[in-house]
Amino acid sequence: MKTLMLCVLLAVSPLALAHNCPNEMKAIDAALGSTKVAGADLDKVKALRAEGEKAHKDGKHSDSMKALG
Repeated sequence: MKTLMLCVLLAVSPLALAHNCPNEMKAIDAALGSTKVAGADLDKVKALRAEGEKAHKDGKHSDSMKALG
């Protein structure tokens, strides 16, 4: 799980600086599609991604970036 999170963070860190929430979500989706994460780790990643998407839709982009990061 730590490796997955590191890969996701490295892949999306330049986007985080630009507050580009939709691209963050796409990067997370792509990382999840290409790795095998299961159980509680997968649930946590999905929950944080959903939290980030909700914050984005609510216009709370800083909160969204925190959750997606």
